[in-house]
Amino acid sequence: MNAVTQPLLETRGLVRRFGGLVATSDVSLTVMPGARHALIGPNGAGKTTLINLLTGVLEPTQGQILLKGDDITALAAHRRVGRGLVRTFQINQLFNQLTPLQSLALAVSQRRGQGARWWQPLGRDAAVARRVEELLHEYRLADVMHQRTAQLPYGKRRLLEIALAIAGEPRVLLLDEPAAGVPEGERQEIFDSLARLPADVAVLLIEHDMDLVFNFATRVTVLVSGAVYAEGGVDEIANDPRVKAVYLGQGHG
Repeated sequence: MNAVTQPLLETRGLVRRFGGLVATSDVSLTVMPGARHALIGPNGAGKTTLINLLTGVLEPTQGQILLKGDDITALAAHRRVGRGLVRTFQINQLFNQLTPLQSLALAVSQRRGQGARWWQPLGRDAAVARRVEELLHEYRLADVMHQRTAQLPYGKRRLLEIALAIAGEPRVLLLDEPAAGVPEGERQEIFDSLARLPADVAVLLIEHDMDLVFNFATRVTVLVSGAVYAEGGVDEIANDPRVKAVYLGQGHG
């Protein structure tokens, strides 16, 4: 398989058991370069377990995880981040006492190996300052860049989390329900920001909002009871009677 067609992220026969409970059952998944790939399924389908396996939070009972063709099954979580596998969280985890400007300066500086100097005035490093300014504007944060994160509207907090993930220069971005808890009036900014994600970053999106899934993704994998139930293009999945019966037809809660 040549470099053009090789998956960026791949799982092979991934299983995770908790005692007698099989949370992930023989999951084989491929995420291609530049993918816009959604992972959907009913509550309890194993989506979060799978993401935790991919990111190294959990160890698989059996199976393999490959990143750019390299086996990372036993690799520590922080080393996966260093190789370009970055995630956001369903419940955002941010620096509440910092401003978006400070948070992004820290993230960009760390990515460039300047973590010990992040506190210095941004003007000291023109490249960091430029990148931070770009991120603030791309993710609609310029108007709140001096507000403490704890005081931001929830939609802006989600945007900041996505911006921080992109500051890490990921090859694969795992988005865990980016629109969860965001008020209706703030959701369009989330949708717009996802549409502007770098084309060369492969995105695996976990989401319950089917409007977001079908507008963002080009490929969809459906998990049911920890196993891959269906996979295909957006139209194929949207019109699959089996998927409608077990998930879409039940209000996709």
